[in-house]
Amino acid sequence: MRSKIVLARMLRNPQSRYGLLALALLLLLAYAGPFLGPHDWTDKDFLAFMEPPSFDEDGHWWGTTQIGQDVYAVTLRGMQKSIVIGFLVALFSTGLAALVGATAGYVGGWVDKALMWATDLLLVLPSFLIIAIVSPRLKGGSWLWFVVLLALFSWMITSRMVRSMTLSLREREFVAAARYMGIPAWKIILRHILPNISSLLIIDATLNVSAAIIGEAALSFFGFGIQPPDVSLGTLIADGSAKAIGYPWLFAFPAGLLVLLVLSVNLVGDGLRDALDPGSNQ
Repeated sequence: MRSKIVLARMLRNPQSRYGLLALALLLLLAYAGPFLGPHDWTDKDFLAFMEPPSFDEDGHWWGTTQIGQDVYAVTLRGMQKSIVIGFLVALFSTGLAALVGATAGYVGGWVDKALMWATDLLLVLPSFLIIAIVSPRLKGGSWLWFVVLLALFSWMITSRMVRSMTLSLREREFVAAARYMGIPAWKIILRHILPNISSLLIIDATLNVSAAIIGEAALSFFGFGIQPPDVSLGTLIADGSAKAIGYPWLFAFPAGLLVLLVLSVNLVGDGLRDALDPGSNQ
């Protein structure tokens, strides 16, 4: 019932409507678009280097790269990778924030102090520098290690918010009743604490998607993220930025899709925040 109310409130908000529509179209383009194009992202046309966009039957719709790859196909491949990384980082970081914050707030004592000490330590560490140092040493390994690195440094502030809310919830009657019934602490956290702060977690996960996409793009731009032969929007923007004046299609398409993707996710996140806020006028 509540999910229907939240959805109705989101759909009444013009910004969230446009964000949902744009995000749906971008996801459709990323995952269905490659099947419509005449070329695969791994193909190389050795007779067409740095060709401008062409709408011929077997042409390159968004032009070609310096090694003959189809920009349309390789850009959609890069957007797929960026989307997957964004959603996985958001899932891992929000889940970690929920577990750490709720455990610290509910258990208290030395567990709370240890977890908050670790949280504060990670907050003061230069995350961009650490990821930049560690990620090149993972070359040849799975790109999931890159997801783990991004998620590892993006959960701390949310965990502190979850802890504060848990400190209040653990004194509520339904939590006390569960505790008196002998239900284990981990079950109380999963069944009673986290469901009551789900609004915060949903909003945090949504906003973390765009933050992770931007973080991945920034690191990949400097060569610290996704490694060749795979691609992401960040690596494509890095490759195209040096040639943006003479060959604008190499830069314009991946950069434009990155802006649209982040903007649509942010609009959805803002609309979701307003829809879940009881004090909203929506």
